[in-house]
Amino acid sequence: MKTDLILVAGAGGFIGGHLVADLRRKGFTRIRAVDCKPFDEWYQRFEGVENLVLDLSVREHCNTATAGASEVYNLAADMGGMGFIEKNKALCMLTVLINTHMLMAAKEHGVKRFFYASSACVYNADKQRDPNVTALKEADAYPAMPEDGYGWEKLFSERMCRHFREDFGVQARVARFHNVYGPHGTWDGGREKAPAAVCRKVIHAKATNDLTINIWGDGNQTRSFMYIDDCLFGIDRILHSDIVEPLNLGSSELVSINQLVDIVSDIAGVKLRRSYDLTAPKGVNGRNSDNTQIKKLLNWEPSIRLRDGLERTYAWIHDQYVARQKGQRQHAKS
Repeated sequence: MKTDLILVAGAGGFIGGHLVADLRRKGFTRIRAVDCKPFDEWYQRFEGVENLVLDLSVREHCNTATAGASEVYNLAADMGGMGFIEKNKALCMLTVLINTHMLMAAKEHGVKRFFYASSACVYNADKQRDPNVTALKEADAYPAMPEDGYGWEKLFSERMCRHFREDFGVQARVARFHNVYGPHGTWDGGREKAPAAVCRKVIHAKATNDLTINIWGDGNQTRSFMYIDDCLFGIDRILHSDIVEPLNLGSSELVSINQLVDIVSDIAGVKLRRSYDLTAPKGVNGRNSDNTQIKKLLNWEPSIRLRDGLERTYAWIHDQYVARQKGQRQHAKS
């Protein structure tokens, strides 16, 4: 029902902000948006939404956030790109408090549907050592050897969702995100992911006429990147399905980091000299999404071309960069 109360946890972040915007476009009239950041630091802010600043690692705050909600989207996490998660393992692990307390609150308040945003970082590291990686199937999360810190927290929280469904009837659904990107997200400061970081570096190189770019690792590591619009569509389909096991949600368009730089440089219309920092965090050598299950079960998979999504992302980060150079700060508010 469009009048049911919908809770978006982590609404001040990248995916959460887009999700609130999407729910508003669909006509939902009662949206509760929650984040621990001060409201003026949220990436997207909306009028006509119940905006609450709460620390969801605190159980009482989860009860406040969840009270009366029909559906819960739990996107809240202390995370960032590889540069952040490799250096902040304890902080990433502490996010387990958020999902634990949110599940407890969902049970107590009779939430009808609960979405948990997991990550491809749950997958066994032994299956990701080759840049020419075989795409990861859902079963490849076990035997468990996930990304240290962040990946372990995500895998544990997946199990929590499973057992709250089995033991308490909480209708939890889990998606394993593969590198979501797009506008209205982190693009500098250490928590940004590869697409945003590369866009920023290319923009800065062009603006300063210092046509060089530093790449973490040797640039041969491979990934797939999913544009935010595909992510939102997939979240909706998975939450409202009968699929109870974790499901990949990612593009299967595999590229190397060098190829990612090629695409962004072409969008910018520049050619850059490249230097490689082999001591920087680079994550696994290869990771891609096997979409066999999502195509079989939902008759759909993410399909927005990387080039198309990067053009939109580059344009937004360029505007942010220019605004910062002028001493301004931009946010989306409507």
